[in-house]
Amino acid sequence: MTETDRPSPASALEQRFRAIWLQQMQDVPIVNSALAVEAVGFRPWRDHWLGILITPWFMNLWLMPRLVAGWSTIAERESRHHVFPAGVFEFIGGRDAVLGDYQACSLFSPMFDFADGQAARDTALASMDALFDVASREPGDVGSGPTLTATPPMPPTPSTPDSAVAAPVPAAPTLSKRGFLFGQPPRTDRGP
Repeated sequence: MTETDRPSPASALEQRFRAIWLQQMQDVPIVNSALAVEAVGFRPWRDHWLGILITPWFMNLWLMPRLVAGWSTIAERESRHHVFPAGVFEFIGGRDAVLGDYQACSLFSPMFDFADGQAARDTALASMDALFDVASREPGDVGSGPTLTATPPMPPTPSTPDSAVAAPVPAAPTLSKRGFLFGQPPRTDRGP
């Protein structure tokens, strides 16, 4: 490691968010008390640390500086788009008095769909795998290149059938890998 390298933020994140949970979130109705705070899968990505932060009230992809010279601070609540093999993802800037600058991309909030910590952890690990899997990319998404500042393209929508053609029968709902990653409901693809 060079002088500008920062260690993995996983332990510091867990410590900080456990304190937030105990001091500020105990009686908040969006908290799933079956869960705990856990930093999952943190690894170097470009000049940053990337991983998933699980709390009883949210699960976010989390970016923090690894190489100081490579970190570009953005204002709180401003967004930056990052390109992964799975596509373009929007991260929101933040600053914590203890942790410093970070960028977060919401995966789940609130967390009531998770029965226990193992289910949340399994989902976090699967989400990290999907993020780096090009097969998770939706049609029309950019799959490589530098950080973008544009809004990611919307997935194509099925065209409206001609009035002369019988209405199609909806197919069974399918969950794309990107939908799984972001906790989106299954989509129904229409037949011809």
